[in-house]
Amino acid sequence: MDQWVGKVAVVTGASSGIGAATAKALVRAGMIVVGLARRVERIEALRNELPANVSGQLHAIRCDVMREEDILAAYAQIERQFGGVDVQINSAGIAHHTVRILQPNNTQPLRDIVHTDLLGLTLCSREAYLSMQKRSVDGHIVHLNSITGHSIPPLNTLNIYPAVKHGVTALTETMRQELRFAGSKVKVTSISPGLTRTPINPNSDTYTGPILEPEDIADAILYALGTPPRVQIHELTIKPVGEVE
Repeated sequence: MDQWVGKVAVVTGASSGIGAATAKALVRAGMIVVGLARRVERIEALRNELPANVSGQLHAIRCDVMREEDILAAYAQIERQFGGVDVQINSAGIAHHTVRILQPNNTQPLRDIVHTDLLGLTLCSREAYLSMQKRSVDGHIVHLNSITGHSIPPLNTLNIYPAVKHGVTALTETMRQELRFAGSKVKVTSISPGLTRTPINPNSDTYTGPILEPEDIADAILYALGTPPRVQIHELTIKPVGEVE
């Protein structure tokens, strides 16, 4: 991670779960971290969990990734205040486990999942890449995907979420090819966790079966970021020991 010391990482969904764990891990690794979320007070509270000598490297900007105007404003502020983006971590996500695909009056929650987990991720990646391209930076874009982006478990709580995560899987390869055709050395990585103890998984805080912790995923992200320029971790799937699917 020495190559990223003093560089700027943007983490969406940094107010909780994997995003929060990743933001803290990147600060500890020496990066300047800008957390994007609707609840900026939660990002600001994370500073209390960091060593005093580095806590000032964590910054928060209010941004709802479902709103393009929020995204554009946030990245414009990042350019003005920090100079631009070197690493983009797309961690923002929602699931709505009580929604079914075929139930009536479900359009808005389904739309919200698509706009947050796929379109928001795409637009944030676009703005981050344009910042990297403008400054000739060989940066890194990381998508928080899911094992449901590769196979679909027999559950009745998934609705459009696996379809969207399959979209992230396809988007990762499409983006890699687009970067290759552009002659860019910017890397793109998909991280696909199994069941993880985060707010997106209801009751995971009391679940006693095989489960990952947010810090496990943050460690994987640091591994992908820490590879030499010739190495691109395209897809990294992480499951807790003993998981059935």
